[in-house]
Amino acid sequence: MKASWEKIEKNHGVLTVEVNAEQFAEALDKAFKKVVKKINVPGFRRGKVPRPIFEQRFGAESLYQDALDILLPDAYIQAVEETGIEPIDRPEIDVEQIGKGQALKFKAKVEVKPEVELGEYKGLEYPELSSEVTEAEIASELEKLQQRHAELIVLEEGTAEQGDTVVIDFEGFLNGEAFEGGKAEKYSLELGSNSFIPGFEDQLVGMAKDEEKDIQVTFPEDYQADNLKGQEATFKVKVHEIKRKNLPELDDEFAMDVSEFETLEEFKQDLSSKLKERKEQSNRNQIQEVVVNKAAEAAQVDVPQVMVDNEVGNMLRDFENRLRMQGMTLDMYYQFSGQDEEALKAQMQGDAEKRVRNNLVLEAIGTAENLEASEEEINEEIEKMAAAYQRTADEIRGILQANGSLDSIGKDLVIRKTIDFLVENGKAVQQQDNEESAEAASEDK
Repeated sequence: MKASWEKIEKNHGVLTVEVNAEQFAEALDKAFKKVVKKINVPGFRRGKVPRPIFEQRFGAESLYQDALDILLPDAYIQAVEETGIEPIDRPEIDVEQIGKGQALKFKAKVEVKPEVELGEYKGLEYPELSSEVTEAEIASELEKLQQRHAELIVLEEGTAEQGDTVVIDFEGFLNGEAFEGGKAEKYSLELGSNSFIPGFEDQLVGMAKDEEKDIQVTFPEDYQADNLKGQEATFKVKVHEIKRKNLPELDDEFAMDVSEFETLEEFKQDLSSKLKERKEQSNRNQIQEVVVNKAAEAAQVDVPQVMVDNEVGNMLRDFENRLRMQGMTLDMYYQFSGQDEEALKAQMQGDAEKRVRNNLVLEAIGTAENLEASEEEINEEIEKMAAAYQRTADEIRGILQANGSLDSIGKDLVIRKTIDFLVENGKAVQQQDNEESAEAASEDK
């Protein structure tokens, strides 16, 4: 087989392929064996028609399409490997020569990965971030734990405050007419949760048990229900019950209730250590994002729409999987959010294009710096996956080979190495505080 690649413009080109006559003859033989089982010819049992009789009756040309279906996929893949191109979309095939006893010649119009013109990617500046944990941060975490373990006490007297949970009946009206979905009974609502229309919860503050009140609100312009967008509505509300959180004392007993430690001081030390680890990871993520974005911004690359569309498809599948883990489906989400699939895809376009651009640039940097993933590193990654999924490494490898994603393990490792390379060859810059920044800006003026 012969194959050649000719670039036409940007990332489009033509792959010219010639398959020798012997290979095409083998494909015709396979096509005949497949077709002959399905035809009836008087005087012959099904599947027993001699090849010359078949061709005399139906013509050799009747086998060409089946032969192409058999031969083309493997021939195309082999041609791609021989020429070293990286297609990003299905090819457009044009058969130029086909016939019994002849070589098969075809051309494939192919869109390939775009070339990346790298800009500066060494010495990129990133913020020097502190991972020190303050007493205020520890106090904030303890307060969250207090809130989580608080006991709700029913108030017999007094009025509702922010943070209280009220049990209410409500019904909404537009121009004096009740609207669908605007009514509920004995509904528990935490004031300050911002789970209702803006202004609704605030107007419940100060209400007492058994009190009734008309609440005026305006639905947001981007509300999911079209008939309610921007509309002024009245809700008739009755408070049945007010519950207030009784926060537990921050003492040794609290520490034993929420952790394995016997004293509050020990628990605070452990909390400080975990907060520090969390900060360090957050800082790493932020620094990596900064250097990757800067390297991508410095590069020149035309991002093909087909790659963006493919990435949107990946993002949509990931989103659907996350919804499924929460017991929801995409259809339920569309109904709840007022969006449809096209609107959701349009919303994902910007992030998808950024992801594609960043990955293309990272791949180009990895190639420029000769970064590779060793067989040992790939095996280690498979071992980690096996431990995570409680399978053997051989099982995971077999699954990856079956779905054609084994190569992606090495590619992902190279991407990670490239990001580490950018950070290692970057430069940490101390951040100015707000006062210094304001003073510097004032001096510049």
